[in-house]
Amino acid sequence: MIAREFLSLGVAAVVLAATVATVSAQQHQLPVLIDAPPPPVAPATVARDPQLRATVRAVRVTEPMKIDGKLDEAIYSSVPPAGDWIQQTPKPGAPATELTDTWIFFDDSNLYISMLLHETHPERRIGTELRRDAQGLTNDDNIMLVIDTFYDRRNAFNFQVNSVGGFRDQLIMDGAANGAWNTIWNVKVADAKDGWSLEMIIPFKSLRYTGSGPQVWGFNARRVTKWKNETSYINPVPVAYGSPGINILSTAATLVGVETPSNTMNLEVKPYVIGSLTTDKTAATPFSNDPTANAGFDFKYGITRGLTADMTVNTDFAQVEEDVQQVNLTRFSLFFPEKRDFFLEGLGNFGFAGQGTGASSDGTAEVPTLFFSRRIGLNNGAVIPVRVGGRVTGRARGFEIGLLNIQAGEKPEARTEGTNFSALRIRRQVLRRSNVGFITTMRSPGSRGTESFSGGVDANFRFFDNIEANSYWSTTSDPRAGAADTQSYRGRIAYTPDRYGIELEHLKIGKDFSPEVGFVRRPDYRNSSVAARFSPRLKKNKRVRQLFWNYNLDYITNSKASQVENRNNQGDFAVDFHNSDRLTFTFLDQYEFIPNAFTISPGVRIPRAQYNYETYRVSYVMGNQRKVAGTIQAQTGTLYNGDRHSVSFNGRLSFSPRFVMEPGIQFNKVSLPYGDFSANLLTTRVILTPGPRMQLASLLQWNASADTLTSSIRFRWEYIPGSDFFVVFTDGRTVPGALNPGLQNRTMAVKLTRLLRF
Repeated sequence: MIAREFLSLGVAAVVLAATVATVSAQQHQLPVLIDAPPPPVAPATVARDPQLRATVRAVRVTEPMKIDGKLDEAIYSSVPPAGDWIQQTPKPGAPATELTDTWIFFDDSNLYISMLLHETHPERRIGTELRRDAQGLTNDDNIMLVIDTFYDRRNAFNFQVNSVGGFRDQLIMDGAANGAWNTIWNVKVADAKDGWSLEMIIPFKSLRYTGSGPQVWGFNARRVTKWKNETSYINPVPVAYGSPGINILSTAATLVGVETPSNTMNLEVKPYVIGSLTTDKTAATPFSNDPTANAGFDFKYGITRGLTADMTVNTDFAQVEEDVQQVNLTRFSLFFPEKRDFFLEGLGNFGFAGQGTGASSDGTAEVPTLFFSRRIGLNNGAVIPVRVGGRVTGRARGFEIGLLNIQAGEKPEARTEGTNFSALRIRRQVLRRSNVGFITTMRSPGSRGTESFSGGVDANFRFFDNIEANSYWSTTSDPRAGAADTQSYRGRIAYTPDRYGIELEHLKIGKDFSPEVGFVRRPDYRNSSVAARFSPRLKKNKRVRQLFWNYNLDYITNSKASQVENRNNQGDFAVDFHNSDRLTFTFLDQYEFIPNAFTISPGVRIPRAQYNYETYRVSYVMGNQRKVAGTIQAQTGTLYNGDRHSVSFNGRLSFSPRFVMEPGIQFNKVSLPYGDFSANLLTTRVILTPGPRMQLASLLQWNASADTLTSSIRFRWEYIPGSDFFVVFTDGRTVPGALNPGLQNRTMAVKLTRLLRF
């Protein structure tokens, strides 16, 4: 009943907010208070104040521009560029040593952004990544820009391109980036006389904004010159914000002069067809080469310029990349990130308590996630059909809204019945960079046969440039008799300038706290922690840029604070080099109480007892300017009254931007009084990228502990922007010597999608 009441109130709030936003847009646009220098007077395109903050002016063009990356049109000579970028690193506030010229144009349909990136040493330019949406773009010479179309100084569209033409788009919400968001746009790069250049086209239909006519937007752009590890901005960003500072919109410049067209229908329909051939020897009734065909569609409609409705019918995720396996030497669950596009696109609206929603993770996060979309359509490794689903996300009158309802089908062989999943998230922007909100989720039926819900309220405050405070309280339902400890809460405050830092946190997760549309790595848990950092910059050292001393203390008990379960003291010393390498030394002193025996490896069981152990670890990160890059790590120490030694390498071998290998190696040798074992994992990813919109990738994984060998091949061709053709092959088998050696499962799938925009 409580969940239904929450959802009813939420639906009413969404409808009311949409109505208010629509009426407001129809009546008039409120005057915008510009938080920036006065607009530049033509022909100038940039004006700055004494703090070097910028206001940039866009210029109308009378005919569509040719997008080829070459700045050879006459308009580049007649319109002066916006320049004078400012360093963030290595010399905060100083003029950029590599000059960048910027032009912003528009016509009745499109926004155009062009740049000329001057280089003192063009031969040192780094460009190794051509894949669309790859995180590795940031490790090359690249440009990233943000456009805050509502001028709310919190949310934006993010576009990135590197020096060889690889590109990425993201959606920014309160400083958090959602890399799964994709829209229709294009960019081209070209060599220039003393550097490289780019031209970008973004249709107005691909953006959301307040209404038609003259606009005032937020805008910032960041340039990374990788060979000298220099970062510069068109509008200054404090060095304490680091690389994510581009997404903190309170530091953005102001863009004036753009005039947007009248509202259009804002309707997208994306049908798909798929055919597959499947073998599964592990099913309750094994089958081989079972052919299937399917069809469905996704639907997207702009309710207002700020709110978007999505619907999916008979969704199929056969094209999704396989999970990368992890080694787990703890008694807690691992966290695997969400990879399905439909769920990824709106996840930022459901973030709670300053945390994400499962789009990425290293598998060790202790703060619970109240909405974790991998609960939908997946159960113990089995894929559950998603019959129909809908979502409303966006902004209306200062509120950020996320509303989702998904109906998953039944699958008897996975012991799963038809289940409905719902989530509602409403967040209100307060002060300059803060927010308060609530969330509720519901699963019907839940894992215990009855309707299950969770709900909570949170507050996230940011003061000045360096102070953050986060808190939340949440609870879940539990039909079991005597299940009373169903609450979780957290309080955190952090002071994070560049040279010093300190953080205090208290987190509690009740014994019976169980969000069934969320994820809890460790239940029955209370943690009081403190972290401190000293990180001076060496201004005159030619090799070392910054030093880091870090200390962390975690004092962990059960949720009733009646038993100490962990006491962790960790010290780190790290060196950041000017060439973007990093060397880190870590010492960890731990006490752990194991309340219940658990199996750490087949045949090896850790008994209930108290344990003390020490760990020594060294790691080296090699910058992307090398042909062989990545992280190599070695550690040694004690573990559960025994010894553990491990070495790992996660790397990248770049033969060219079109051919890359990414090997992963992890060896663990563990000697315990209860038995000896090895936990070894080898992965190899090979990537062929003929162009940013075409990719062939293979992934091979050998897990020695599980005696499994899995492989996959995935071909993706975005044959026109927004429309894809996929061919996917997966194969899983156990190796000779396993209990049941041979093929376990295999799938071949072909999928075609087509985006229609109205």
